[in-house]
Amino acid sequence: MDDDEMVVALVAAGLSRAGHRVLTAGDGRQALEQIDAVLPDVVVCDVNMPGLDGFAFAQQLRATPSGRTIPLIFLTSRQGQADVLKGLQLGADDYVSKPFMIDELVARVNVKMARRPVPVELLDHDLRSGVLTEQRLREIAGREQLRAVRTGRPGFLGVLEIAEAVPLRDRFGPTAIDSLARQLAAALAEDAAALEEVGHAQTGRFLILLPEMGEDQAAHRLAGIARRVAGRRMTVHGEAVWTTPVIGYAAFSDSSDTAELVEKAMVAAEHAVVHLDARPVRWTGQMAALSRRRMPKLTPDRLRTPGQVLLTLVLGLVLPFFVYWGVGHFYDISGVAYLVVVASLLITAATIWLEGFLALSPPRPPPDPRGASPPASAIIAAYLPNEAPIVMETVDAFLAVDYEGPLQIILAYNTPRPLAVESALLDVAKKDPRFVPFKVEGSTSKAQNVNAALHRVKGEFVGIFDADHCPQPDSFQRAWRWIAGGYDVVQGHSVVRNGDASWVARTVAVEFESIYAVSHPGRTRLHDFGIFGGSNGYWRSSLLRAIRMRGSMLTEDIDSALRAVEEGARITSDPLLVSRELAPITLGALWNQRMRWAQGWFQVSLRHLLPGLRSPNLSVRQKWGFAFLLGWREIYPWVSLQIFPLIAYQAYTREGLGNLDWFITIFVLTTLFTVAVGPGQTLFAYICSDRELRRHKGWFWRYLVVASIFYTELKNIIARVAQIKEAMRERAWKITPRTEQAETEDASASASPSGQEPT
Repeated sequence: MDDDEMVVALVAAGLSRAGHRVLTAGDGRQALEQIDAVLPDVVVCDVNMPGLDGFAFAQQLRATPSGRTIPLIFLTSRQGQADVLKGLQLGADDYVSKPFMIDELVARVNVKMARRPVPVELLDHDLRSGVLTEQRLREIAGREQLRAVRTGRPGFLGVLEIAEAVPLRDRFGPTAIDSLARQLAAALAEDAAALEEVGHAQTGRFLILLPEMGEDQAAHRLAGIARRVAGRRMTVHGEAVWTTPVIGYAAFSDSSDTAELVEKAMVAAEHAVVHLDARPVRWTGQMAALSRRRMPKLTPDRLRTPGQVLLTLVLGLVLPFFVYWGVGHFYDISGVAYLVVVASLLITAATIWLEGFLALSPPRPPPDPRGASPPASAIIAAYLPNEAPIVMETVDAFLAVDYEGPLQIILAYNTPRPLAVESALLDVAKKDPRFVPFKVEGSTSKAQNVNAALHRVKGEFVGIFDADHCPQPDSFQRAWRWIAGGYDVVQGHSVVRNGDASWVARTVAVEFESIYAVSHPGRTRLHDFGIFGGSNGYWRSSLLRAIRMRGSMLTEDIDSALRAVEEGARITSDPLLVSRELAPITLGALWNQRMRWAQGWFQVSLRHLLPGLRSPNLSVRQKWGFAFLLGWREIYPWVSLQIFPLIAYQAYTREGLGNLDWFITIFVLTTLFTVAVGPGQTLFAYICSDRELRRHKGWFWRYLVVASIFYTELKNIIARVAQIKEAMRERAWKITPRTEQAETEDASASASPSGQEPT
């Protein structure tokens, strides 16, 4: 720091020759601004400068925790004893008078870097972040472990790392990690427990000591830290960045010494980095052997699934019959069971009718807000070996989006091998800076791709899409109206664009109209909350950074939406917010897709039903919606079967079907009411459908026939089998092929739970 440019040039040249990187400033104020961005190892400072002089600068520097540890050398023409004393009293570590020898000054700088002067009270603290050094925290952790053994009180140690540390270092240089460390230390200090301690290692990781804290309390504290860090806007060299915290933790009782405790917490952090969902992971005994454990050989799917279908029939038909028969020796419960089944069918049918009528007048987006539209982002998640043939068409569709504000388009993809299409994507990025191809190294799931891309998102809101989606040009502008109007998430209408490919695709095309044009908007009005369907959904960026997606869930989209609703977020559905996608074209591909959906819904129901009913953020109406959506929808496929064992039992007791009275008024009326649901749904789907689909009236008639004959029951079978698969811990992910060639190549492909399923 010097206002004399010749002195600055001379000193900078000498220090550069000695191997140092040099930053320069013309006065104290400019220097403080640079120090906020980059923490230097040594400051060489003049006294006589315009604006903020050297003495005033020293006062401000030493007033900050990070500035107290920076060696400060005054280099000045003010040689009086009073000036020297004042400089040293203000915190200078050396005082050099002009004229000076450059070699001597370089030597003084080297000495300060080799033996840094540190205030006494900070000797145990990390100079970059201000928290304890890792060595000091390990010493404290050792004492706390011994105390835990004596008192029997629990305790935990956590490891926190930043998933984007390497790319940030590559982009901004080593000082980026120092800047992040200071900001992370501030975040960790918020709401800290009385005995909590934090240490920072030279590698960049933080250690978090949580003594005398139970498992639930420790998990809650670490989850709060992860949520705070993930949602915090940080600054590196003046640029805003968002980071993904990776946290693993272990209990004091898991190890006999501190080194082992830290090692186990680091192993848990390695498991946490797999999904990048900002969820702390506790170390378990299985983790140590995870990489060496061989996966058990499963029965081939062609044999296992038919057996599971047969098992559902035994549980849903045969077992109830024998229950009625066995209990009937003492008391005939079939009459009560019949009334329960009839009531269940009526409630379900009435709800479907009600959703249909409510969908006839869907909510409209608020008017365009005043002022300029903010930056927006799109994340397109892709598994390129499967979607390479269609990804360029998708990119072209996004580049054609007409949004009034800045639009960023991120293609977050993973691929096990280099592909020719990657070069084409790079060429597009060179021509249009809005497009950002982002290869997520090591990713094996859509959740990882989306989570990894979040730190690159610049938009105030972000649209999430699968790689087969082509949004309408006005989609982002329409979505912004909802976000600006106070909603946190808006789910759009996914329209099938390949319905002419096969009868399966045509069936799915009409089914999607009944889902996105009828069920979603109708249910949103009925239950007062919507659902994010995995694609063509727009999130407030800050909320998605906090919620993330969990790759451990088969339907990470539904899981993220319900977690958002449980925390009070507002989600709506807009059937006029259209994006066009590809449907499966064979029955096998459809079965695999719907099996994952059904099993994922069952996972979500198990995880969110009770927390939703207990959530203080949900109204009674919303809790009723949770009960129906997560509880009843899982029970109904089994209840719908019960009419058959009931009739069989009645026929058995009356010695034949011919002796039953089929024209009981309640039976006839309920049968007519429930049978009419299928035609009613199809009619609602036609009325509310996209104009392009409505031109194909024959598709709707064929759908009514197919759904009535077998498709509705096929979906019930899938729902029942999915529950069996989840109970058996069978979680196979099967790719939905995007082309007929891929269909042939990948029809039998399956992967472990970490496999990719972009649809």
